[in-house]
Amino acid sequence: MALAKESTPDQKISIKPYLDRVIKKVTEFRLNNGMKFIVLERNNAPVISFAIYADVGGANEPDGKTGVAHYLEHLAFKGTKKIGTKDYEAEQPTLDKLDQIFAQIQEASTDGKTEQVAQLKADFEKAQKLASEYVNQNEFSKIVKQAGGVGLNAATSADYTQYFYSLPANKLELWMSLESERFLDPVFREFYKEKQVIMEERRSRTENSPVAQLLEQFLDKAFLVHPYGRPVIGYSEDIQNLTRENVRDFFDTHYVPSNLTVGIVGDVNPKEVKKLAKRYFGRYKVKQRPPRVNIVEPTQTETREVTMKLKSQPWYIEGYHRPAVNHPDNAIYNMIASIMSDGRTSRLYQSLVEEQKIALVARGFSGYPGSKYAHLMLFYAMTSPNSNIDEVGSALQTEIERLKTELVSEQELERVKTQARAGLLRSLDSNMGMATALLSYEVKTGSWQNLFKELDAINAVTREDIQRVAQETFVAENRTIGRLLPKSSRVR
Repeated sequence: MALAKESTPDQKISIKPYLDRVIKKVTEFRLNNGMKFIVLERNNAPVISFAIYADVGGANEPDGKTGVAHYLEHLAFKGTKKIGTKDYEAEQPTLDKLDQIFAQIQEASTDGKTEQVAQLKADFEKAQKLASEYVNQNEFSKIVKQAGGVGLNAATSADYTQYFYSLPANKLELWMSLESERFLDPVFREFYKEKQVIMEERRSRTENSPVAQLLEQFLDKAFLVHPYGRPVIGYSEDIQNLTRENVRDFFDTHYVPSNLTVGIVGDVNPKEVKKLAKRYFGRYKVKQRPPRVNIVEPTQTETREVTMKLKSQPWYIEGYHRPAVNHPDNAIYNMIASIMSDGRTSRLYQSLVEEQKIALVARGFSGYPGSKYAHLMLFYAMTSPNSNIDEVGSALQTEIERLKTELVSEQELERVKTQARAGLLRSLDSNMGMATALLSYEVKTGSWQNLFKELDAINAVTREDIQRVAQETFVAENRTIGRLLPKSSRVR
């Protein structure tokens, strides 16, 4: 860990007093429109890290509109009526024209009017070329980079969408101006060009990846009703059919002030942040909070299985339903994941890779595909050339049964606790790591302060807790199995 003089505890200083000092430096406030800000002043370097957490992800998408949250994330970099355009008044009619022609293409395609579709596609290309003439490419990114910004990026998950980057400390007001403008009235320009980018992303990450294909089918099998069963990037057909209006409707529903939380960490004055936040983000109108995901996955009552044969090395996947991240047993599940798969000293690596040599990779983790709602603890392994899927599955079950029938040793539990404490502190060492952690705990658990209670939760885990949760969770009726076999293989 890179030690920062004022941000990371010295070895001689107890962790608890350090965390208490950090907590005292956190300032939080909420604007009248409902938007919340969490600010941590750290003066060890003249840099500020910013993150906006939109409490919306793949799980919030309407049926038939999968991928819209991720699509919106891409379009959020395309600018506004002021940024990203050479002449918005002239550009706007060209964008409307593209939407009209796209709708006509869809209608003609449905009716089987081949010649009309061909003509409409030619018209579409002309309209798209005209629209592109008004675009000031990547202007948003250029402004950030010219101001010394680094790490400009965004991410969409099943639970959330985050936008983040860092700037020199004297660029606080620039960030306020840019980000408030970005979500005040975005222009989803280059919509159809970006559709091809996203389709290519799906092809490269999913359709050309045997493991990703298996995981997509695996989730569909593991979740029968909850939207966690759908891919965040979306299904191909849904992506193809999405319209600019669909994205606008999704934005208007979910990107409301009360659904946005900002994390700011670095060389910053909290009072100045509040003053500027009121000036820039205070322009957002109060809007109704979007509906929550209230679908509850029914309790699984039998083992589910999915097998695929593709051009691939054999892979084995096994998942078990577990409660959401705010459940009292969350730290216990994390300890189980560490015991089973955290590094070369983990049980899966030692047994399947080192001793039995039946797997080249053997790991697991908790929090799949998200963690805000009840989700999965996942284990996976790639078989070695001299082994097969059945051997790997059997060996994994042996290790799982050990957790249920034997108490872990005090030494093993203390080892994973030490790793967990160190990992947590490392994640908080950087300004951006701290900002994103504060936001995640605020939104998923109800308070950013729960982040600083995590060490207490880790320390409280006992050997008996590990066994109890293992016995409750790792049962056949709660298990979903995924097998990826080479095309020529047979299931043994």
